Amino acid sequence: MKAISKLVVIAVLACVVSVANARDSREMYSIKEALNSEDAKAQLDGSVRFYFGNQKHPAVAKRHGEFMSNKKTNAFNKTDKRACEWAFLSAMLSFQERAQREGGNAVINIRSFYKRNKISSATEFECGAGAVIAGVTFLGDVVTLAK
Repeated sequence: MKAISKLVVIAVLACVVSVANARDSREMYSIKEALNSEDAKAQLDGSVRFYFGNQKHPAVAKRHGEFMSNKKTNAFNKTDKRACEWAFLSAMLSFQERAQREGGNAVINIRSFYKRNKISSATEFECGAGAVIAGVTFLGDVVTLAK
């Protein structure tokens, strides 16, 4: 009888852990706050400008293509906001590198595309956060802006 009780307890604990790991909260966070974080200021070099949603930007001299940035980060022992801002920064660094590689100086029309859900906003981005991982996905157009 004790063996059956132990098995039941183990099964219940396994279900609880499984449900906790399956959390996938989707929240909107401030682009401005993420870009003004100390980490962003230290790592983004300013050579590439970012324009979200329908933000106004100088005329486009050359289009280099649409690209996706899908970044995840360890969310363990972090608030959802902190983990999401870290994933956001990773995505912007990826866009910065892509723009430099393509010969561009900006990424325009950046919009959230988390789990294929398109959200175009000049002020907020969507992030999915779970118990262990947080992530963002963005689409953006790499361009060279006229001077």
